[in-house]
Amino acid sequence: MQSANQLAEATHSIRLPADAAGQRFDAALARALPQFSRARLRAWIEAGRVTEDGRTALPTRKVRGGEEVIVRELPSPHEVDLAPEAIDLAVVFEDDALLVLDKPAGLVVHPGAGNWVGTLANALLHHAPQQSGVPRAGIVHRLDKDTSGLMVVAKTLAAHTALVRQLQARTVTREYVALAAGDLSRGDTIDAPIGRHPTRRTTMAVVATGKSARTHFEVLERFGNATLLRCRLETGRTHQIRVHLASLGHPLVGDPAYGRKEAIAFGRQALHAARLGLVHPVTARKMAWNSALPNDFADLLASLRAQAG
Repeated sequence: MQSANQLAEATHSIRLPADAAGQRFDAALARALPQFSRARLRAWIEAGRVTEDGRTALPTRKVRGGEEVIVRELPSPHEVDLAPEAIDLAVVFEDDALLVLDKPAGLVVHPGAGNWVGTLANALLHHAPQQSGVPRAGIVHRLDKDTSGLMVVAKTLAAHTALVRQLQARTVTREYVALAAGDLSRGDTIDAPIGRHPTRRTTMAVVATGKSARTHFEVLERFGNATLLRCRLETGRTHQIRVHLASLGHPLVGDPAYGRKEAIAFGRQALHAARLGLVHPVTARKMAWNSALPNDFADLLASLRAQAG
């Protein structure tokens, strides 16, 4: 386990441009260092990690332009406390900025209640120790423990900021293959806000006070008692596909939280992140990856086809 003072400290020395005159310091700094989010820069300012002409910087002070600024990066404490663990990763693509991997079902993405070790975040720190200096070990979006498929991880702060902005702008393509209970005859778009369930606080629900959420789905194959779907996320709320399909009365087969007792036995929710597309944060190239269904999901479909046939 690494402590904060064991990590290499990155320092940035810049001069604020003349046309920044009259702006708040935090706004001018965000313009000068666009590779970092405003929230992260603000946290470093408040932690005393930023100086302006040799003095500790104040976020709200108006600048005149031309100030010499030094920024000393500060790792997130809870990231530093993560311990590297030798856990195999199915790496699909990797360069200096990105890591795309195919997550197996059963792997928790980030430590939390009941899962403090053996997570993807622990595995990332072993695979690439520099991930300790990137928020949440570089994880910018999650898959549920029992959802399989493609995830992208940022390997630098600049890549992390760029990917978060793409997610916020809804320009990242995320397509899933899902097996829903019951018979759906046609595709549709589910546009329904998602928030914490009013009584079951460990689950989510469609609630009027929730955050906007939109899922597009199309029918790939019908089995009578189940329907194979392709789902595309426009937003990325917690459990979004699971909650949206359950709200239609067609929860995912095998879903322990939102499903129902079905004749179809499956040991997890039948959901796989099959396609991921984004713009590379350094090269600006459009990139996309595909993932084949894991064996358990493929075997389930083969069984359903045999029964239907």
